[in-house]
Amino acid sequence: MFTNKCRNECYKSYLGITQILRNKYKKAVDPSHVNELPIFQYASSEPKTHKRIYTWGVAAHGAQGDGEFVRPKNRSIQPKLAVKRPHRLEFGEFHDVKDVSCGYGFSVFAVKSKDNNKVFGCGLNATSQIGYQSARKGAPLEILLEPVPISIPYINPSETRVRSVACGRAHTVVATDEGVFTLGHNGYGQCGRRIIPNEEYFGSKIVHKVPELQDLDVTDVVCGQDHSIFLCKTGKVLACGWSADGQTGVSHYDNQEEPAEVMGDIQGEKIVKVATSADCVLAINGNGDLFGWGNNEYGQLNSATEDMQLNVSRILKLPPYVGKIIDIAVGGTVCIILNDRGSVFTWGYGLLGKGPKLDQSTNPEEIPPTLFGKSELNSNRKVRKIFAGINNFYAVNDNGDAYAWGRNKDFSLGLNHNKNQYFPLKVALPCRVQKLSVGVDHTIAICTSYT
Repeated sequence: MFTNKCRNECYKSYLGITQILRNKYKKAVDPSHVNELPIFQYASSEPKTHKRIYTWGVAAHGAQGDGEFVRPKNRSIQPKLAVKRPHRLEFGEFHDVKDVSCGYGFSVFAVKSKDNNKVFGCGLNATSQIGYQSARKGAPLEILLEPVPISIPYINPSETRVRSVACGRAHTVVATDEGVFTLGHNGYGQCGRRIIPNEEYFGSKIVHKVPELQDLDVTDVVCGQDHSIFLCKTGKVLACGWSADGQTGVSHYDNQEEPAEVMGDIQGEKIVKVATSADCVLAINGNGDLFGWGNNEYGQLNSATEDMQLNVSRILKLPPYVGKIIDIAVGGTVCIILNDRGSVFTWGYGLLGKGPKLDQSTNPEEIPPTLFGKSELNSNRKVRKIFAGINNFYAVNDNGDAYAWGRNKDFSLGLNHNKNQYFPLKVALPCRVQKLSVGVDHTIAICTSYT
């Protein structure tokens, strides 16, 4: 219980403290000292973003780069055969990933680095498609559960930059400032070197630098199942590998052991992009003209020929409503194009993205833009990029949202279910997608965070 004496003492203490605070912060309330006030910094209106790597689909072969899926440290946890929805890959937190490619059960990452470790791989390695890897001398590894460095013989590692990586069914192509390097299976000449009958690929230490490309300034590489395509800075296109369907475009149907120029209508054109995932190829020039060659069994190239195979490039004369093309993607039996209005068109055979009733067309069919996020509230929303695997397809809009459709075996679309997806459906990613690489059964996304 307080007495009057206690109250008086407390009041005096209060007055004393108040006077001390007034003296201490006198300058703070005096306008003449406003410039001496401390400055507090608040969050920027343009916060710094961070790169993120997400993976989904089949995990059993290690291609997703997380060993915990296959061999959990906690023995009470069952291994994951597949990842149903996007999983953030820890590897991306420690490396600045610039490019990624998904092969058949394996993945290859290109990172920004000043040392020799610029390319990493994980997953199946039965044909040394991710280089010679061993736990001990003379014991090569057939599977890698987490990304490991791939040894590339750079001349100047500190200055060399990896421009592009691409993976086929069982081979890898790496384009750098110093030239193009290939690894893995070369049974059809897809590595750009002489085919050696009965060559043993498991445990091979061969990393081939392609001499025919040394002075051509290759800026991008893409791979089909067993062929490779090289895009030069000048717009010239070369190819090598399996040509049974004319997919190399070098005017014959035999295996092509060394890179040769793609013949036909693209000669003399400045090609800006080439796309393939199996044995049909599309290319576009700077004017938005479309060219194609390779397999035509499903009407992918019907606007140029009715033949089943085409071994030279031909311009594809599309209907006027398509407009100027700015991006392309090719599946096993489906072609996809994107025009400068942000509209997506598909044709061929399979899941074309317009429902279960449309599974075949030789003419481009537009997928309704509302399926990619356009609405009354977002009337300006447009698709900016498209991607394709053998049976899986993605479109990314200008907000960085990814939409998926196609075959969905083993949860390979990342939609948390394994039913086929007949219409584009948004993938639940907590970031903006910059690039996707779509493998036969798994997908990897390079993203940036919102903040």
